[in-house]
Amino acid sequence: MNYIVSALKYRPQKFEEVVGQQAVTNTLKNAIAKNHLAQALLFTGPRGVGKTTCARILAKEINKAEGLSNDEDFAFNIFELDAASNNSVDDIRNLIEQVRIPPQVGKYKVYIIDEVHMLSTQAFNAFLKTLEEPPQHAVFILATTEKHKIIPTILSRCQIYDFKRISAFDIKEHLKNIVEKEGLEAEEDALFLIAQKADGALRDALSLFDKVVSYSDGKITRKIVSESMSILDYDVYFKMVDLMLQNNIPEILNYFNELLYKGFDAHQFIAGLSGHLRDLLVAKDPGTVDLLEVSDNIKKKYLTQSKSIELPLLMQALELTTKTDIDYKLSKSPHLLVELTLMKLASLSLDEAKKKIVDIIPASYFRNNVSGVKPFNDKVGDNSFQKNTYNEPKIVEDTISEPESPVKIKNKPDSKNISVSGLSLKGLRKKKEEIFEKNKMLQGQVLPKDVFTQEDFDKYWLEYLDKLRKNHEKNLLSILTIDKYPRIIDQKIHLTLTSKALKTELERNKEKVLKFLRTNLNNYDIDFVIEVKEEKKKEFIYSNKDKLKKLMEKYPDLIYLKDKFKFDF
Repeated sequence: MNYIVSALKYRPQKFEEVVGQQAVTNTLKNAIAKNHLAQALLFTGPRGVGKTTCARILAKEINKAEGLSNDEDFAFNIFELDAASNNSVDDIRNLIEQVRIPPQVGKYKVYIIDEVHMLSTQAFNAFLKTLEEPPQHAVFILATTEKHKIIPTILSRCQIYDFKRISAFDIKEHLKNIVEKEGLEAEEDALFLIAQKADGALRDALSLFDKVVSYSDGKITRKIVSESMSILDYDVYFKMVDLMLQNNIPEILNYFNELLYKGFDAHQFIAGLSGHLRDLLVAKDPGTVDLLEVSDNIKKKYLTQSKSIELPLLMQALELTTKTDIDYKLSKSPHLLVELTLMKLASLSLDEAKKKIVDIIPASYFRNNVSGVKPFNDKVGDNSFQKNTYNEPKIVEDTISEPESPVKIKNKPDSKNISVSGLSLKGLRKKKEEIFEKNKMLQGQVLPKDVFTQEDFDKYWLEYLDKLRKNHEKNLLSILTIDKYPRIIDQKIHLTLTSKALKTELERNKEKVLKFLRTNLNNYDIDFVIEVKEEKKKEFIYSNKDKLKKLMEKYPDLIYLKDKFKFDF
């Protein structure tokens, strides 16, 4: 490590050097010059944009504006308080006691309270009185990242200065000046990558730059920045989108797996892919191209790739990646979630006809080869395919061709055997269709009607009941065993059931019972004749009066005794 750059060395020392905050510094300079600077200032904005740095510079500038020597050190007039660790009422009381003492040198004592939103409610109330009527020699500069947490009575007594995020262009230029001063070499794309990773915070950009320089040997390249900070390079996302447009699902999954193997985070990848798609969307319109915070070299790549992807497809892809980014932390299998998203992205460019059949391109369209992953040829067994080309699979609507391969497919579901509840309209329609198909099939055929005895029937009847027990079909079994001795009269099965509901249930299932009996008895004229004899409801005695009435019906002498002795119940 020949070059170690200290981040503090390149912190701004004057208002003019506060990178990206020219509007704020100009306003503060004018306020000092016109003596319009309030005694309570509030600096708000994101972390790392220079709030505390600007507060320290301002603290020195306030005393220098009074005509004192610029060589004078006013460090003793500046007091800093970290409200994150000193947020109690006692800490504010100690500060108030110090405020009463005038400065020894200069005209003002400046109190900088960082992260002021961390003060407790009691501490805010204790600080409020001093802030309302501060001594003439006291100036308070409050810095916070969360202005909404400060109570309104404090906000109303402060001049508020909003610090914005520093643009990537300003950060890149600042880093470029550092590179020139240090005698280093750096690619512009590498500096832009650092600036984007800093997300508008100059302090973070300087820290990252310090880290990258320690890894490099005097020459900072985009590859070194990507590896040292675990940032996915632009080329990764350009390649991903190219594979997406080629519908090459296997290659996308393999490439994603390589990135994970190198140590990159899947959540960081999907968030970066969303950002890349956003940049492609911006690059499609000449009026928004300037929103791209990248170098001219990368901007040309965005403009080229944005022309190859249609706007509706781009919006669908962006919606998919954004949803995955939101669902990532809630998912129990985030790796699978990202892979499914990538497969859907690679299937978006299919024709509308294909979208009706599949949401994700099936694996049967691809095959592994040493030279890469290629789609299957239409003819089974044909190993010839064109190198480095991708042919979209041919899909025909409403028809499913059987495979030419002699290999049998086991456990293939048959739509005719799918059971449907008899209680539903769909079930009733299915029953009617079955009867219609059966009658259609049997038209013109003479089916056997062998005569059988009661003994023959009893034999196969008991055999079918055993079959129901083994298959655990308890409902049908209980219905068929209500009548213990079903009778055969004129080749018809006469059953007696106890309710109409049981009769309805048996009629729904009688076809499979009759199928077994017809086959074994060789008689296709067999059918059920069901008789319903509802059981009489038992009368239950609940009160003493009901019990007496029942006893008198059974023993009439009780009526005589009741009248004789004039019992009153």
